[in-house]
Amino acid sequence: MPKNIFSRGHSRTLTRHHKIAMAGVATLGAAAIGFSAVPSGASTKTTTEAAQPAAVAFSTEQIKDVKASVTDQMAGASLKAEQIEAKKKADAAAAAKKKAAAEAAKKKAEAERKAKEAASRAAERAEAKKAAKKKAAKKTYPNNLDGWIRESLDVMKKHGIPGSYEGIKRNIIRESSGNPKAINNWDINAINGIPSKGLLQVIPPTFKTWHVPGTSWDIYDPVANITAACNYAADKYGSMDNVNSAY
Repeated sequence: MPKNIFSRGHSRTLTRHHKIAMAGVATLGAAAIGFSAVPSGASTKTTTEAAQPAAVAFSTEQIKDVKASVTDQMAGASLKAEQIEAKKKADAAAAAKKKAAAEAAKKKAEAERKAKEAASRAAERAEAKKAAKKKAAKKTYPNNLDGWIRESLDVMKKHGIPGSYEGIKRNIIRESSGNPKAINNWDINAINGIPSKGLLQVIPPTFKTWHVPGTSWDIYDPVANITAACNYAADKYGSMDNVNSAY
């Protein structure tokens, strides 16, 4: 029994010639229908206009509008992104400026603090130097009995010689009445050729033996006379304060 040549499994692909042939058959069929539909009294004349397909009209305006809208949206998005980026940069610049200002203020405050401390230290050093200079300056004393005793006491203090203002003055008044040039020409010392001299009536050998460094070698010098006499009395009596008569 012959095979069905129209079966799906054995159909061949249509070639270009087949497609043309089929199109021709379709055209002839359409023409035949057209002729059969024309009334008997009507003209059988045909025109190419009847055979021409109607032109299809379309507009590109909508596409243009859509394209323009998309472009505008993209431009707007780009502008917004640029504005955001510009704002970020401006904020970053402002923050950097603020930080730099804070650092500058901090450095300025630190410099001022250091300058103030340096000035304070300089002032302290100047004050200390001034005090030291004042301390080192030679102390002055009035040129009278009070001044002589006070100066002698300062010298004695440096050398560890005991004695008080009252004890020294009491013995000076008894021995010389406060006259630094007083001299005894009638006692045994005078007879022996070594008269007592000065405020505390010290004989020359005693003055020479008990002379205190830093004072004059002149036996009539008030300070030298007092310190030498007190140095001798400290060794023999413990202090000039313990002397109440000729010594």
